Amino acid sequence: MRHILASAFLLATGLPGAPAAAARGEAEFRALLTEAVAIDTSAESGSCTPLAELTAQRLREGGLPAEDVHVFVPEEDAKAGIVVATYPGTDAGAAPLLLVGHLDVVNARREDWTRDPFTLFEEDGVFYGRGVADMKAQNAIWIDTLLRFAEEGHRPRRTVKLALTCGEEGSGFVNGASWLVEHQRDLIDAGMALNEGGYGELTADGVPVAQTFQAAQKVVMSFQLEVTNPGGHSSVPRPDNAIYSLARALDRIGHHEFPVQFIDANRAYFTQMADVVGGEAGAAMRRLVADPGDGEADRLLSANPSWHTMLRTTCVATMLTGGHAPNALPQRARAHINCRVLPGVDQAAVLAALVAAVDDPEVAVEAVGTWRPMEPAPVTEALLAPARAAAEAVWPGVPVVPYLAPGATDAVALTPAGIPTYGVTGLFRDPDNNGVHGLNERLRVKSVMDGRRFLYALVKAYAE
Repeated sequence: MRHILASAFLLATGLPGAPAAAARGEAEFRALLTEAVAIDTSAESGSCTPLAELTAQRLREGGLPAEDVHVFVPEEDAKAGIVVATYPGTDAGAAPLLLVGHLDVVNARREDWTRDPFTLFEEDGVFYGRGVADMKAQNAIWIDTLLRFAEEGHRPRRTVKLALTCGEEGSGFVNGASWLVEHQRDLIDAGMALNEGGYGELTADGVPVAQTFQAAQKVVMSFQLEVTNPGGHSSVPRPDNAIYSLARALDRIGHHEFPVQFIDANRAYFTQMADVVGGEAGAAMRRLVADPGDGEADRLLSANPSWHTMLRTTCVATMLTGGHAPNALPQRARAHINCRVLPGVDQAAVLAALVAAVDDPEVAVEAVGTWRPMEPAPVTEALLAPARAAAEAVWPGVPVVPYLAPGATDAVALTPAGIPTYGVTGLFRDPDNNGVHGLNERLRVKSVMDGRRFLYALVKAYAE
């Protein structure tokens, strides 16, 4: 009887030594991913709400109490559904762990893709489908992890929360992370959050190089260039053409390089990757960390687009408008400039750099829209230790490296609200970034299944 009671206690608590339960398998996980990809959650042609509702249904069917699973639909956007779930821990005084993901995806047009983007295809060891890499595979892993906890009877010390938002990709949806901070702050309160953003790096042959741990991300700022002109008839050209002036200004911005700048995240990345990469590139990393003004090292490393953007603020033209008739000289020409700015750099400094680069008083340069300054969440060895242990079990010898992400995630709403948010996925991407936001988005099947093992272990570790 004592043995039976002890075994029952271990099974209920999920402690080591518990008898093996019938664990959720790969087939159940694949079903979650398949139905997630099948629902178009792009702002242009789809909706997040059906997937939020289906996710809530799956969590309740899997054993989470109905009162711990919530679907929110912002009044101003019926298509921007959000799902939030709570898996209670044993220590009410311990700060919860929040798992974050976004349901929405960038639009995909069937006529442009080789396969239907909203059907999960598996070919030659690769999953294809819109959102499979960004970020429905990770969402499926978060859901699967809570369902496995429930099936095993595992009760972590910390409460584990799940928030799957809508609007992270923009394009018209209400931003779900910001909405939750404003309307349901207590429900998502946590001591830290795990999110997308830190991916594994593969060689072209599929060999794992490093698992990155997103410690910081760039700040998004927008600027507008505008040239105005009296115009006139196109048969009588004049030297001060608005489109030509704008084109010259854009060319100067295209050739402008912001200086190399290090913060803790990218300094740690290049310091640790120097030994991983080795050779000439590794030596250049060491030199540049020691001297950010080393032009030769900068040129060598900046030939790699990912390293280039991690080293500095970048600005790029993304939209153009100009002219009002095909037989008239343009009276107005405009360009939108999207900048990804190193944390700690002020908007005024970026604006001044753009004005100096344009160097033309006929071209008006101004900041547009809003931007949210964000101090990176702290990264310590104690924080990295569980990730390194989980990675070693799945990819022996592959390091976990702090990382500065060039893009923005839901962390821009959560970290400033007092929930330090880190990006770590265990999902390894190819050097070409796997068609994320582009055509024929894909992820290796092995990458997804290894990531499932890694994140399950990582959530367990952090939750304790």
